[in-house]
Amino acid sequence: MTSTFSIPNIRLFIAFKVFFNSRFYYPVFTILFLDFGLTIAQFSILNAVWAATIVLAEVPSGALADIIGRKRLLVFATSIMIIEIGIISFIPKTNPLLIFIVFLINRVLSGLAEAAASGADEAIAYDSLAAEGDVRQWGRVLEILARFQSIGFIIAMSVGAAIYDPNLLEKVCRFFSLAIPFSQETTMRFPLYLTLILAICAFITTLRMKDPDKNPCSTDVKKPRVQQAFSLTLKAGLWILKTPFALSIILFGMLFDGIIRMVITLSSQYYRMIDLPESTFGIIGSFVAMFGLVIPKMAKKIAENHSPTYALWITTGLTFTGLTFMSFFWPYAGLIPALITFSAMYFTGFFVSFYMNQVTSSDLRATVLSFKGLAYNISYGILGILYALVLKIKKQGLPAEPDENTLFMDTFSGFPITFILWFTILMAVYFFGLKKPLWK
Repeated sequence: MTSTFSIPNIRLFIAFKVFFNSRFYYPVFTILFLDFGLTIAQFSILNAVWAATIVLAEVPSGALADIIGRKRLLVFATSIMIIEIGIISFIPKTNPLLIFIVFLINRVLSGLAEAAASGADEAIAYDSLAAEGDVRQWGRVLEILARFQSIGFIIAMSVGAAIYDPNLLEKVCRFFSLAIPFSQETTMRFPLYLTLILAICAFITTLRMKDPDKNPCSTDVKKPRVQQAFSLTLKAGLWILKTPFALSIILFGMLFDGIIRMVITLSSQYYRMIDLPESTFGIIGSFVAMFGLVIPKMAKKIAENHSPTYALWITTGLTFTGLTFMSFFWPYAGLIPALITFSAMYFTGFFVSFYMNQVTSSDLRATVLSFKGLAYNISYGILGILYALVLKIKKQGLPAEPDENTLFMDTFSGFPITFILWFTILMAVYFFGLKKPLWK
């Protein structure tokens, strides 16, 4: 039997995930948008548009991946990534309306890229493992993937935050006896330039992939591809609804992913509010990325030795504890609950991938995983819209124009409240909504 990591698609899958997801602007994501002249409300709307784009494209792209091949969708995804990063890397910071329009286009393209990659990437790797290796090693693949992604995140977070800070760059230049002046206008684009290079690397990686089966889908090849995609989407959707275990994974997964991802999106603004200097954002991001070296191994042991219910309560406890104590905005010490919250994201990602791939057949895998991504981004998009509405209502209820920082602190408590309400609803579905048990 072939060694797991000697399979080309497994190695390329890991490389693709690192290049595609390790973006140098992540440690300054929120403040990058704000420094371009956008408001927090506009930022929330843009990310809601991003999520809505994924919602519309997620499942059709997954079905197409199962029909025309996963490689083609991944090549398309990386091509779009190059365009979406390129247009904001070089946009002049002169016209606020133009900036908003360009960032709107960026969010739409980014959503298309995410949708095209979602499902197709895991599907091509898992089916390659099934064809050339042992699917029981999938947990090991996820563990190694998390380690490499952590290394990628550590580099991206550290370098991205450092090159965003003009004062730090000037100090580095002076150390080497170079008198080079930097401005925020210039350095704010450096993380984007490096991310553009990663996009090109991701594109080259997908070109080297090969679909493990030239006919990955068992659908009728005589049907038009649009009809095939529709039939496969319907088949996958019905399968999820008739499979309580798969449905429960998606429902609880969208709860954790949506709220935690929204908080992560706003993390750089949160760090400002707990008095952390911007130069530390990259260090914090690197530290969070190091969780990927430890948590997947812990999650693997939990998944292999305990029930999914046990995994659910572990993730719930971490998420609720972290979100609740983040709401206090303790200076400096507020970093601890943030780290607890972010650790829950690693557990969520591992558990969902581990259990979903176990129960999903090869011919439906990319489509089913796309339904998972669809659910995730529906929750993320709804949260983005609701948060923008809360900000607007809060502004209207105040006599004077509020400070953006104060507004952010006043509205953050909505996240733990939303989490507990959503969790309560899902538990009601768990006990009363389905005739069959959700968890095995």
